[in-house]
Formats: sequence, C-alpha cells, structure tokens
Amino acid sequence: MKHRLLFPFAVLIFLFFADSAHSQRARDLGIETGILTPGEFNAITDVAGVKVGHQTIIEGDGIRTGVTAILPHDGNIFQERVPAAVYVGNGFGKALGFTQVRELGEIETPIGLTNTLSIHTVANGISDYVLNQPGNENVRSVNPVVGETNDGWLNEIRARNVTIDDVYAAIGNAKTGTVEEGNVGAGTGTRALGFKGGIGTASRVLPSGRGGYTVGVLVQSNFGGILTINGAPVGEELKNHYMANEIPYDLASIAPPEPSRRSDGYSYDTDGSIMIIVATDAPITSRNLERLAKRAFLGVVRVGGFASNGSGDYVIAFSTHKEVRIHQDDEAVYSINKLKNSEMTPLFLAAVEATEEAILNSLFQAKTMTGWNGHTQEALPVDKVMEILERYNLD
Repeated sequence: MKHRLLFPFAVLIFLFFADSAHSQRARDLGIETGILTPGEFNAITDVAGVKVGHQTIIEGDGIRTGVTAILPHDGNIFQERVPAAVYVGNGFGKALGFTQVRELGEIETPIGLTNTLSIHTVANGISDYVLNQPGNENVRSVNPVVGETNDGWLNEIRARNVTIDDVYAAIGNAKTGTVEEGNVGAGTGTRALGFKGGIGTASRVLPSGRGGYTVGVLVQSNFGGILTINGAPVGEELKNHYMANEIPYDLASIAPPEPSRRSDGYSYDTDGSIMIIVATDAPITSRNLERLAKRAFLGVVRVGGFASNGSGDYVIAFSTHKEVRIHQDDEAVYSINKLKNSEMTPLFLAAVEATEEAILNSLFQAKTMTGWNGHTQEALPVDKVMEILERYNLD
C-alpha cells in the first residue's frame, strides 16, 4: 500500500507511532464468529488469484480518503471475464456498472471502491487501465464496476482529491496474501456502527467433503446500527448506538423524542453505506452468485446493521473457477461444469460468517482519526469491548 501524505513533520511522527501500535484483528483477540474455519490469511485473497490493492490519501487537515482495487485474477480480465452478480440491500448509493453485470452475469474489469464524489474518477481510471492493456487495442466499450461510501464527515469530500493516478496506484499495489485493513484505501475516512470503520476482510474454507471451496469477503464499512458481537449487545453496553438518547422511553409520553446526539453535538449517523465484495473458487455462475450475495448481507444484520433509509448497501459476488470463466474468443458455444443448487448451502453459511467477521475486522483494525473541520471519530474501545464479551461469556 502507498500513501499520498502531506503532513507537518510532528504529525507524521504521531502517525508512525500510531501505526506501530496497530490494532489486532477480532480473531487474534479470541473472538471467533461462526463454525467454519478461515483460510490461511483469513482474507478475500485466500481465494486463489484474487489481489487487493490500496491507495490511501491523507493530506493536510481535511483530506482522508482513497481507493481500493480488487482484481479477480492475474490475467486480462476483459478478455477472460469472471461470472458475477450484484445484490442491493438498500439502494441509496451511486454504484457504477451494476446494470451490465445484472444483464450479462459477468465482470470484465477490476473492481474499484472509493468515496461518493470520486466514483466517476475511479471509473475513468479503471476504463483507462483496461483500454491500455495489451490485447485490448480494439476494445470500444468498457464496463468499470465501482462502489462507494460517503466519507464526507472526516474527508473534505467536495475537494474530490482522488485522481486517475491514484486508481493506477491502487491497481498496481494489488497483491495476494495479507490484506491491510482499517484506515486504508477506500476505508480511510469511513465510520461504522458509531466508531471508526474502514476496510475489513475475512474468509471461510469448506470441509473437503463439502467441496473444500473458499469464500472470501472484503468490506468497506461506513454504516450505522446497534453494534452486536457474537450476540453481545456491545453498542447498547457502550451507550453508543442509534436512538441511544431515546431509549428506554415511555409509551404513554406525548413529548417528542430527542434525537440521539454525540458529545460534539452531531447526530449519531445511521446513514452511510457498506460495500461488500464476495469471491469464491466454487464453480458457480451468476444466478447462484446472486443467491450467495444475498446471504452475505445477512452478515451485516448479525453485527447490528439494519439498512437505514440513507444507507447504500451493495454486494458484488464473483467466481474465479477457471471452468466458469467467459473467454472472448471466436467460439459461439461453450460448455461448463457447475455446482448444483443443492450444494450451495455451505457456501451460503460461509458468506454470512466471512461478512460478519470482515466487518468486525474493519472496526478492530481501525484507529481514531481526526479530519475535515476538526471532526474526530474514535476507534472501537477494544478493552471495554473485551470486558463486555467476557461478561456475556461470548468471546
């Protein structure tokens, strides 16, 4: 990952030591969600061939944003497309390229994530990248797939600081293995469930008797709700959740409720968005990928999200299995072997569990950030969370 930083020296020193005390992931702290086993990196990159790259943009006092790129495989994605599907939990968002994915059931570019007002720049950057790849000299139409969340509380979003060079950097930084989480890339300035959010990832590998397939998830978390961890009402215990100042309330009262407000005077933000990317190596095509995407959204519910009116909640799912890829060649007919419907259930569970843990990782890995207009978003208070989980015997 590369950072584009323009900070006074003293602030850089502070950031260095903050990074040195990097938060632990949820599972490192003994928080195990679900029953299935994670892959080697517990990341979307456990799906062989998938790469993730970030470009983090932190400039001055107000720019806190970035780009995250997800590459389904190493090759020319336009010429060797992957089957894909999208699912919309709540459509208050500016997703690009989704109608063609729904129509054709395939993705032909890297997937980009960024902030709301930079989505078109990222689309242009991805299109430029594809058009300039060897073998694409005669390409005259590109469908870049880009998702966003609004980081405008910590980031001076109207400045639209993301450039096409940043898109190229995110794609160029993409790698397999460990994925950086928290305040990086498209998650640099995001918030979730009352705390600092960001990028998070996790995976699940099915038992060999169930095919041994892997499901990996990456999230850009920026949504509200009532934080729940392994069933424990963490948000309620911390008194940091939607309608916190209105609960409990008297049904007989005729007084208008007071909106929940933070100590700095701002309302608790239930609006926002979450982008969820689901990858699998199971041989499934767009129809069952859409079914898989729907189940991933259940992972949002398990951590306390409920898809508020102003939340853009989207899932993009794709398969990397070579037998279901769509090659741009002269063959008019091609045959595939794909998984039966009856074999999908374990994959559904894997998607739910991996999404849940990816969101938790985005919270546990994020750090307190101060940004635009002096706004500060506190990180999840991990010590207090662990005390709550111990009290509920749910760690």
